[in-house]
Amino acid sequence: GWPGSGGIRGGAAMDLFGDLRRMNKRQLYYQVLNFAMIVSSALMIWKGLIVVTGSESPIVVVLSGSMEPAFHRGDLLFLTNFHDDPIRAGEIVVFKVEGRDIPIVHRVIKVHEKGNGNIKFLTKGDNNEVDDRGLYKEGQNWLEKKDVVGRARGFLPYVGMVTIIMNDYPKFKYALLAVMGAYVLLKRES
Repeated sequence: GWPGSGGIRGGAAMDLFGDLRRMNKRQLYYQVLNFAMIVSSALMIWKGLIVVTGSESPIVVVLSGSMEPAFHRGDLLFLTNFHDDPIRAGEIVVFKVEGRDIPIVHRVIKVHEKGNGNIKFLTKGDNNEVDDRGLYKEGQNWLEKKDVVGRARGFLPYVGMVTIIMNDYPKFKYALLAVMGAYVLLKRES
């Protein structure tokens, strides 16, 4: 009877191996779905924030030192953009200028209100010597409400440094993405 029992042991090992393979495949699918859920949840939260805040970019990172000491490079700003709110001097706005990809975070220093409710305003960085007319498109001396992406309502200091590092060093971005992807795929359910 010895050879027979050897046969049984071999069969059990094969079964176990098959189970493992099936489990790993299932676990891999599970991790991929998990990852997809994380991504879609993040997108849903972002879209929700856009609706709630009225701003197309509810969260922005300060990229330059032009607003120090109010905000520093890497601060994360939370924006709202309700069109009924009047724009006032002293307020910090994020605006986009034609011909520039990146929105600018600066303070409103002058506001002109016309009788029909039309508003024009001028901005300046707290840390800059001159106002922003040099930044606006040629021939434009004032901003209007349509140029505003949002107004600063709150901030978290330095949380956006990761974004700046990723912009300045693209290799860091790919390394970070690779590590995050590997973590999600390799993380075992405890």
